[in-house]
Amino acid sequence: MANARVQKKSRLAQLAGIQEAGLLVVIAILGLFLGIYGYYDSPIGRPNTFLNDANLIDGIATPMSYYAIMAMGVTIVVICGGIDISVGSTMALSGLITAWVLQQFNADASAWIVVPLSIALPLGVGLVCGLINGVLVVGLRMHPFIVTLGTLSIFRGIANVLPFGTKTLPAAGQPLPDASVTHWFRYEIYGMQLMPLAVTLLVGCLGYLFLRHMVAGRETYAVGGNEEAARFSGINVGRVKLRVYAIAGLLAGLAGLVSLGRFGTISTSSAMGYELTVVAAAVVGGASLAGGRGTAVGAILGTLILAMIENAINILRLNQEYKNIIVGLSIIVAVALDRLGEAIRKRRQAGAAH
Repeated sequence: MANARVQKKSRLAQLAGIQEAGLLVVIAILGLFLGIYGYYDSPIGRPNTFLNDANLIDGIATPMSYYAIMAMGVTIVVICGGIDISVGSTMALSGLITAWVLQQFNADASAWIVVPLSIALPLGVGLVCGLINGVLVVGLRMHPFIVTLGTLSIFRGIANVLPFGTKTLPAAGQPLPDASVTHWFRYEIYGMQLMPLAVTLLVGCLGYLFLRHMVAGRETYAVGGNEEAARFSGINVGRVKLRVYAIAGLLAGLAGLVSLGRFGTISTSSAMGYELTVVAAAVVGGASLAGGRGTAVGAILGTLILAMIENAINILRLNQEYKNIIVGLSIIVAVALDRLGEAIRKRRQAGAAH
């Protein structure tokens, strides 16, 4: 039995490695195409339209940061056999409450108060939203899609009915304090905003450690792979599910902080429709909607592919509506390929058994 588990784990690791290698090939092909196009598209004496620091950092890496952060949380939920489509609403609500509270302070408010509050508020709001999802899924045993579809609307509705005084924060004449941590995300190094990228890489590293080297991560794979078997092996399935939704909410709150920091403002319509892109990033990154499969690296690479496609639409001067078509197609193609691969593996296993 132990050998069977080890062999299964080895096969899953090999499969994940193949998927990640495939994603890197796709990224390389996209980069090569856009690099060649950018060379011929750029005016004489100007840098390559695609291969320049401003585009690679401010056009791809920085905009993808909050998508990647949320995709990490959604990937962990999907590995556990669930789904969370409320992350965009959680991100908006977290950012709005943070901005509203911070603008109550004077511009010269003490950093010892403002900085911890800037960090704790969005993370706390996101964590509460995630725990609400987890409690509803575990306690009422409702399908996670139905639960998070409902909370998607609830959290967005709360953001709209709270008495912020305006739909966009910070309100005119009420800037955020100078010591606010949100301003750190707008700090520039050589003219580029690198803080969102740094946070994304940190989240990616922590996600990798959680999934690959922590007992909690192994429990997540076990529950997603076979919930009944996990329960019989002594794993507290309800606790694992509650934990993954809490993580997804926490990371959505962090994404709200990064977005607020990058733009310096947030509105009740912020992150509208981000759910589709985030779920697409997780699925394109190799997370199986059937549960039990997915990686932290895949989540980042999946987000990068979608960010490069969006950047390509801008560089090629195409209609922005193509983005929605491509994202939808990405989900369908990724799930279809996953199902096809699963069918091929089952057929090979059946053939080997005979």
